[in-house]
Amino acid sequence: MTRSVVFVHGTGVRADSYLTTLGSIERGLRTAAPGVGVHGCFWGEAMGAGLALGGASIPDHLPRDADRAERAEVAAWAVLHRDPWHELRLLALRTPPEPTRGFSRAEPPSAVFERRITDYRPGPELAGALRGRGLEEHFEAALDELRDSPELRDAARTADRNGDEHRRAAARGLLAGTLARARRAGLDVPDGTARDHLMALLASELETDSRSLTGAAKKFLAAPFLHALTWQGRRTRDGRNDPALQAAGDILRYQARGQGVRDLIRQHVDHAPGDSVTLVAHSLGGVACVDLLMQERLPKVDRLITVGSQAPFFHELGALVSLAPGEPPSAHFTRRWLNVYDPRDLLSFRAATVFPDHAHDVRVDNGQPFPLSHSAYWSNPQVWEAVATWLA
Repeated sequence: MTRSVVFVHGTGVRADSYLTTLGSIERGLRTAAPGVGVHGCFWGEAMGAGLALGGASIPDHLPRDADRAERAEVAAWAVLHRDPWHELRLLALRTPPEPTRGFSRAEPPSAVFERRITDYRPGPELAGALRGRGLEEHFEAALDELRDSPELRDAARTADRNGDEHRRAAARGLLAGTLARARRAGLDVPDGTARDHLMALLASELETDSRSLTGAAKKFLAAPFLHALTWQGRRTRDGRNDPALQAAGDILRYQARGQGVRDLIRQHVDHAPGDSVTLVAHSLGGVACVDLLMQERLPKVDRLITVGSQAPFFHELGALVSLAPGEPPSAHFTRRWLNVYDPRDLLSFRAATVFPDHAHDVRVDNGQPFPLSHSAYWSNPQVWEAVATWLA
């Protein structure tokens, strides 16, 4: 039996912190479960909270707009290097367009988009640029992977007649996959200017542009105000406080519009290689995984590991989307649930006392005060000892 791990991050996480944590988990699993592949489910950028109106509702808010676009683009490429089909996964979560009414011989948009990618060959200028950097072989391999990927087929179902965002996501993923393969082969990765030149050539050939995803696939409305209720928050209600606002806002947004996060987790589970999947989830990611497994039977998921999660507390409050207080868990809900908590972490809770027939608690000591204790699990050997035992 081949096992994969799908990691689901928690609240307030954006690209930089997500990649750092994913690296820590990969290192920990190399010892705890050698040979098990790790796949990250990054939902924070597209489905987390953001100040949709630039902080208009917050007194004295000073947004940090100076280099925000540039930082966001660099962060987007960082995620794509780890998961080239990330943007295609987001597009797959959109509602498919309404079919054309009446008799029409026109090819459906999904078929047009898929054919455009499967028939694509690099033109002379791009081929020469790739060859000059030793990337030609890696580009061909990434293109073959894209053509065969379930992410391409899933995204195609939501393509409209224009198809620009879908072609853009495919192009960016294709280049990111090429550069990731080149890096693994020991080649020097081009700098941002050279990468953008290659992207411009590729985008031109696919008749799209090179920008990251925009619109509904990028940001959603939220109301991030909880942190501002504290005295410290009131003193610093400006752009420097945005990460704290994101953390509180992610929780609020998940409670109101969390289906997209659950859909994305399911998508990662479906596409994870191997026969079985262990979900490893931190903080709010644990809430989303519990909700998903309560609502749906996912045959590939045979183990759940939550770390510093609020799922048991949400259930006691009546705030768990999938289960009302006093109701028994779904018959298909996993009975192999490891829940790791640290009493110093005020955002972690016991699960075995709330779900006695399903969860097993392991108490650890991260040796840090709150809130540092909430993010210190991945460097704690006690956590990895528990994970190794659970995966054995």
